[in-house]
Amino acid sequence: MVFVPSPSPQSPSMSKIACRHLWTIFGPSPESLGRMLDAGLSRTEILEQTGHVVAVRDVSFEVEEGEIFVVMGLSGSGKSTLVRCLSRLIEPTRGEVVVDGRNVIGLNTADLLHLRRHQMSMVFQRFGLFPHRRVLDNAAYGLEVQGLGRAERQAQAQGVLEMVGLGEWANHFPHELSGGMQQRVGLARALAVNPAILLCDEPFSALDPLIRREMQDELIRLQKTLHKTIIFITHDFLEALKLGDRIAIMKDGEIVQVGTPQEIVAHPANSYVREFTKDVPRVKVLTAASIMQPLATGRGNQTTVAADTTLEKLIPLMAHSDEPLAVVDEQGTAVGQVTRTAVLLALAES
Repeated sequence: MVFVPSPSPQSPSMSKIACRHLWTIFGPSPESLGRMLDAGLSRTEILEQTGHVVAVRDVSFEVEEGEIFVVMGLSGSGKSTLVRCLSRLIEPTRGEVVVDGRNVIGLNTADLLHLRRHQMSMVFQRFGLFPHRRVLDNAAYGLEVQGLGRAERQAQAQGVLEMVGLGEWANHFPHELSGGMQQRVGLARALAVNPAILLCDEPFSALDPLIRREMQDELIRLQKTLHKTIIFITHDFLEALKLGDRIAIMKDGEIVQVGTPQEIVAHPANSYVREFTKDVPRVKVLTAASIMQPLATGRGNQTTVAADTTLEKLIPLMAHSDEPLAVVDEQGTAVGQVTRTAVLLALAES
């Protein structure tokens, strides 16, 4: 039940998705907790005093078009509840979810169905394939719901199956496929309707490690072509680092830090985030941009490195010289410099 109405005018933000002060509370009467929430009581205090569970607590973030935004947290952190709130599979208790300037919380049933069928698709941890349907018809299911004719939807689904490497398996049944192949069918089903937004709720966590890495690579490959806006849920920090343009880390229903992988590894916000980063191979994650200092004035003819050059590649460049390297952006403009001392300090923190 929504107890704080939130009709919203067109948002001035250019973000594809914006969550604003989102709360989700499970229990018999969440609408009665307004004063307690405003008073800042903890999740534990609210549970002990009222029996209600605060699953998502005052969450705000924005996702740009074409971005992979990863929400990472341990079991019970609220991440899966959060992603279901975006399409109102779970009704938020309070706050806004704005998609393309429209507040999803205020949509009527018809508009909400249109959003789910045409703008958003979801990939679940459990593949959710129909065992009695062939792979092609599983991939075409969303198009069938949209009302497309059989020939048209099968042609479209076949094209997406080819894209994910399963074109030859179209006439097989799900039980004839491996787990990784079944998840590719789930991904194809989500992509077949050509959604602008892809919601992924731990889609690879049930897979073996090798297959999981292959699926991560597959998603990265597809994203380079499709440029979808993706919200990806995971409990695996290394997966978050690999996939995310930015990462939001959740704990007890709250977001405790949002940043690029480099920002989070270099500057963890608290001990909870630091615990995730301690075993990360910093030389492979941290970049020149994440450790650079202001460009010294009066220095010309410096050797340059790209802003996304990792420490792993910087180390041999600086091994035999104390001279700083100029860091340049995609346009070739110098935006800072990296010194040997900065590299050593970054390594010393690992």
